[in-house]
This record gives sequence, structure tokens and C-alpha cells, in this order.
Amino acid sequence: MKVVIMAGGKGTRIARVNSEVPKPMIPIEGKPILEHQINTLKRQGYTELILIIGHMGNVIRDHFGDGSKYGVHIQYITEESPLGTAGALFFLKEQLKEDFLLINGDILFDVDIRRFRDYHRKQNSIATILTHPNDHPYDSGIIVANQDGKVIDWLHKEDSRLWYKNRVNAGLHMLSPEVFSLFPDLQKRDLDRDVLKPLIGRGQLSIYDSPEYVKDMGTPERYCSVTKDFREGKVAAKNLGKKQKAIFLDRDGTINEYVGFLKDIEDFRLIDGTADAIRMINGSDFLAIVVTNQPVIARGEVTLEELQEIHNKMETLLGQKGAYLDAVYYCPHHPDKGFEGERAEYKLECGCRKPKPGMLLAAAEEYNIDLSRSWIIGDGEADVRAGQAAGCHAAMIGNRNIQNDDVAYFENLRKAVEVILKGNSI
Repeated sequence: MKVVIMAGGKGTRIARVNSEVPKPMIPIEGKPILEHQINTLKRQGYTELILIIGHMGNVIRDHFGDGSKYGVHIQYITEESPLGTAGALFFLKEQLKEDFLLINGDILFDVDIRRFRDYHRKQNSIATILTHPNDHPYDSGIIVANQDGKVIDWLHKEDSRLWYKNRVNAGLHMLSPEVFSLFPDLQKRDLDRDVLKPLIGRGQLSIYDSPEYVKDMGTPERYCSVTKDFREGKVAAKNLGKKQKAIFLDRDGTINEYVGFLKDIEDFRLIDGTADAIRMINGSDFLAIVVTNQPVIARGEVTLEELQEIHNKMETLLGQKGAYLDAVYYCPHHPDKGFEGERAEYKLECGCRKPKPGMLLAAAEEYNIDLSRSWIIGDGEADVRAGQAAGCHAAMIGNRNIQNDDVAYFENLRKAVEVILKGNSI
């Protein structure tokens, strides 16, 4: 599979870090970000590269040449005049006849490309974009997808929004050659607005949601953050080809105030300190994953759409404080039957309702998690038992009525996270 890297941008906002080279050539720990990209691709066997260059493109060409020095083969497409973030793809219409990966040239990443490619092929979409949560969703474009992973809306920064799932375009795109039908002629085109968004109405744009490391260095502040992460080894560690660790979080009474069966979105309020705790997880080598029993679905008191909106509010409130969740799992089932308004299809014995470990096992499968190095934090016995059944360490907050020598007790979520991150064992 060939890889196309858009390396022609000027990088106006990042210029004060280094204005003497084009944006993809700004160094991180002694190597241009573009070289880090090429090394990541090569390690995974992707060696046929096409670089689209423009502003100060000669600097890129002089540094990499034909790519042989780096164990890859590089072809160049030069924009004689600016063609936007996608216009130059027109030159590849006759050359690319199979799926290809399109990468923004200003991001530092390390993702399992094989997983991404395989998912794209299963989706049978013209385009699949890698999405992930970030710590500033309020000033990012938000991608809205349905349960099948098909994009149904794309909210830009200027668009009105209230509660939203924190998922943004990471800058990696898996494209099928059918995408070239959108390039009838050579002209300036914006990748998002002119190429990807028109595919939404056709049901031909999908998302691949991943917690792997992908960050742009569009501002001096983000550049410093990315450099620090690379130096500390966080970039490579997040690749899903490697075993991950997670801190699983109960929802009611752990993240938000406990109000019994939460049925009204107005009753959802974050517990003080929750965002701080989750932000600490985000800065560590653990994933932050919610696992919550939601029998209100089986009871007929909340619809799936209403539950999603409650979770959207949770993600929005966290995002406003610079925190995010890597995934949210919920169990809609309840075994007891015979109540007015119940939904019979959810009234069953399942393997996902805590204290059973099904949600944790599903997350471990999806994100390659080593459960023996992971934790669950909750406020009830069911949380503890689910975590222990999955092979996790367990911590309980606000409840010392349960006597269990294998459980660590803390007064609140922030304290639990602080102690776990200090030593990963108690």
C-alpha cells in the first residue's frame, strides 16, 4: 500500500519556532517531524511514499532524496502554486488504483496501520478517517458518527453545538481510489470541506476511532508538548500493536454525582476533581475507559439516544477542562422482568453487566489491554468484583463497608488516580 504525505504547508502559526525550514522539517529531538513519520511507516513495512511538496519543497527534496538512505522509495509531486490541502491529489488519479494512506505532514504519530487498513476495508467506504479524543475539543472540528462507524455530521469550530462526543479528525485518512471521482479537474481543494464532507450524504465516509498517539504541532505550545511526549516514550507506547494499560472507571458515583437511576440529562453533574483525575490519566501511559451498568435502558426509562446524549454531556464537560475519555462501554441489560414499560429485548442474563467482566474483556480485545496491569475504580462491590474477575487491580472510593484485602480504598477519584500513577501497585 502506498502512502501519500501532504508536506506542502507553510505552517504560519508554528513559524516562530523555526521559520527557516518548511513545517514538516521542523525538528523534534534532532530529526525533522517528516523523518519521524517515515521511520514509523518503514518499521511497519510501508516503504512506497509519495510526498506532495510546495513551500520550500527543495529543503525536503534535498534532505530525503529518493529515500534510499532511509530504506524507502520516495516520489515527489510539486505544487507550482498552492492547491489547498487536497488539490494536488489530482496528479495521482491515474497512478493510485488501490487503497492508500493519506497523512498530514505536520503530525507526530505512531499507529498500527494494519489495523486501520483492515477496518477501512471492512467498512467498504470510499474514505475512513482516524478519529480520537483530544484535550481541546471546544476549538476543534467534531466528527459525529453512528453505531456503524458511518459519519453523519461534521461540526466545524464555528458551528453551533451543545453536547458532543469528543472525537476529532487526527490527520490520517485511508482512501479508496474511488475518491478520485471528486477530482474532475485541477483546482484548489480543501480536503475536509470539498472531498470528505461530500461523502457523508452518500454514506461513504467512516471513522476509525483509536486512542493511539496522533498530535499536530500547529502552535509553539503544541510543539513543546509533542517534543516532551516523544522524549518520554509516550508516542511509540500508544501503538495498539503493543500491550496497553487502562484505568477502568465506573460512572455514577465515581465520575458524576450519584442520583439513583439517572434519567434526566439535567441531573448529570461532574463530581469536583473528576476532570483533574482523568486529565492525570490522559497524561500517563494508561487509557481512561468508562464501564457502566445502565439498566435504565432495559427499564424503558431512557432511550439509547438519550443515553448517548448524557454521555456526550459527560465528554463535553470533561473536554472543557482539558480531559477526555478513550472509550465508553455500557451495559443496557437487566435480568428482572415484569415491569411496566420495560424493553423485553434487554431483559436478559448477559455477560457484560457488572459484576460480570464482559465490558472489560471487550475493551481488552479492542484495545489490546493487559488486564493484569490495569485497574478498575468504582464506588460499589459490583465494580470491584468485575475488575477482579477480569484480572485487574481494584480500587474503591467513598465506601469502606466492603472488607476485601485485595481492594485499595480512597476518599475520591483524584486521590485514587494519584496513588495508582505513582506506583501502579498498592
